[in-house]
Amino acid sequence: MQRPHVSDPLSPPIPAPSPHPFPHTSLLPEPPGRLPLPEGLTAALGYDAVGIPKGHGERIMNCLPRVGCVFADDLRWWWIVPAGSDTGVTWPPTTSYAVDARLVPGAVAHARRDPSWSGPRPGRPRLIHRPDGDSPYTPPIPLYFLACRLVGSTPHWSPGVGA
Repeated sequence: MQRPHVSDPLSPPIPAPSPHPFPHTSLLPEPPGRLPLPEGLTAALGYDAVGIPKGHGERIMNCLPRVGCVFADDLRWWWIVPAGSDTGVTWPPTTSYAVDARLVPGAVAHARRDPSWSGPRPGRPRLIHRPDGDSPYTPPIPLYFLACRLVGSTPHWSPGVGA
């Protein structure tokens, strides 16, 4: 004889199934330290952020054929790019690459940080450009070549990565 199943009164209730198999990403809370996309923009490819020194921001924006979401803090302009835009390329030493657009200590790769305690500390980035369309992305290849050119760095990538 089987015992009837009685739920544990101390366990949390099981949520009702979602009517959609994949919840809309704008309904999910943003992880702490992540750059939030503006309402109405979706990132089906996931997204990362490329930080470029503030002094190059306007110049790069004026040269790009398309500009997605751009955030700025006191030190950098952060360009939203599709996730994995660092695969097989070596971004110039003056850039920072933030996987999953998380600007928290330890999450920014390729960053060249000032080790002194007296160096400037960035404030929270704010959105300074929203694209006209529904895509938050800046094309990473033109952004990469412009970033390299502005600092005199030779573009370098690994052919066949991901193939």
